[in-house]
Amino acid sequence: RKKIVKLIGNSIKNLQGEKIFPEFKSLEIQVERPENKNYGDYTTNIALKISSLLKKNPIKIASIIEKRLSIKKLRIFEKIEVVRPGFINFFLSKEYLQGEILRILEDKKEFGNSKIKKNKKVQIEFISANPTGPLTVGNARGGPFGDVLGNILKRNGWNVKKAYYVNDYGNQILILGHSILKDSQAQYKGEYIDKLSKAVIGKNPKQVGKKGAKIIIKGIQETTQRLGIKYDEWLFESSIYKTGLVEDVLEVLKKRKLTYEKDGATWFKSTKYGDIRDRVLIKSDNSKTYLAGDIAFHQYKFKEGKFDKVINIWGADHYGDVPGLKAGVKALSIQKPFEIILHQFVTFLEKGEKMKMSKRKGKYLTMDELLDQINPDIIRFFFLKTSINTHLNFDLDLAKEQSEKNPVFYIQYAYARICAMLRKCKTQNAKGKNTIQNLKLLEDASELNLIKELIRFPEIIENTAIDYQVQRLPNYALELVSAFHKFYEECRVLTDDKKLAQARLGL
Repeated sequence: RKKIVKLIGNSIKNLQGEKIFPEFKSLEIQVERPENKNYGDYTTNIALKISSLLKKNPIKIASIIEKRLSIKKLRIFEKIEVVRPGFINFFLSKEYLQGEILRILEDKKEFGNSKIKKNKKVQIEFISANPTGPLTVGNARGGPFGDVLGNILKRNGWNVKKAYYVNDYGNQILILGHSILKDSQAQYKGEYIDKLSKAVIGKNPKQVGKKGAKIIIKGIQETTQRLGIKYDEWLFESSIYKTGLVEDVLEVLKKRKLTYEKDGATWFKSTKYGDIRDRVLIKSDNSKTYLAGDIAFHQYKFKEGKFDKVINIWGADHYGDVPGLKAGVKALSIQKPFEIILHQFVTFLEKGEKMKMSKRKGKYLTMDELLDQINPDIIRFFFLKTSINTHLNFDLDLAKEQSEKNPVFYIQYAYARICAMLRKCKTQNAKGKNTIQNLKLLEDASELNLIKELIRFPEIIENTAIDYQVQRLPNYALELVSAFHKFYEECRVLTDDKKLAQARLGL
């Protein structure tokens, strides 16, 4: 796609230089993959955009661009055509596709990588559920998303740090202590509270809460590892307070006259930075709010961590907290990109029935319970296949299905087929060098279609690094595997024709 965009752009500049096109403001050249393969492998509507500016026939403009591209006799295209009302369609040549297979084989695991953001640091903070109970399915939805987004950004050259922020300082830890002691102020319930009541010794609710939180955090760390997530950093709210950074930040806001006293509390003038209301930083009982700690934590991220970008992935229930924190970051004169992505809720379905989740009432499905029943590959795929902005209905029955109805099994079946074929054939010589040749023999429609899917991978990675639409990756995997299964059914790989077999093994 990028090559086609560049070719079109250069052609338009040349036409302008020759006075065939007049000078006009630069236009965004969009190149898309049409759903109908009859319209080519890629298509653009640039002629329609230019015609609206010049008030001329779009077909005529498209034809001028097409002729200019065709004159170059580019080996990349088999055909370039103009169709009504003014689209230019591009059909990739088999020679180009065959060459791309060789490039993929040479690049190996580096295929799809980019150095666009080389030496740029980004922190992705995700899950960060309070250490007041086991990790639930609802809490964990942002886990695979943050993990995979981090992997994608790494492929685009970012220096990525994946972080979990532990809120181990504040009222919720005190409530956990009361719950473990099962006194009149207890709020959390469930089997895990019963276990903590037996494991934690003490009478002081605050101390008991801290001890209980440590046990819960250890459990969360084990759960995230089971889910295939490897964090680079576990950061603790209590540590931020110990450094004195919270007090320092509050002092900075005060000096900048961004705080005021009201009803015995200290307020932050967050409306000055686009918030709908001002926010409390210090309550009337002199305790700090979550926001006070969070602003200080983000000062730590950007100043001490020296991150060029910070991405937080939160649950949709934190929607109301977003404006206050963004205002706080702006108030500290932090100019670097700061993004908050909200993931929607998960409804767990079993035999068509919905389960509600609540830590306090003890009615919830833990991530460990789900992992005990379903392979983490399947859980990650199901979590990722739906846009993070969309409510997720997790179908346990489908996830347990061990057939092609389950998309993960459909994908893994393709991988198993490939491994079986490669085991049967030797594709390397005694020196270990790749001897795959004869790629020009790959001419069948299903072979070429599979190559077309393979070469989309760099686009998938680059586009996802820009817009964070991670669901693009599992859906691409399904399309790629569908193309593979069709190739497998229509083209015998282990054929008696050794040259053809070698070419197909390369593919």
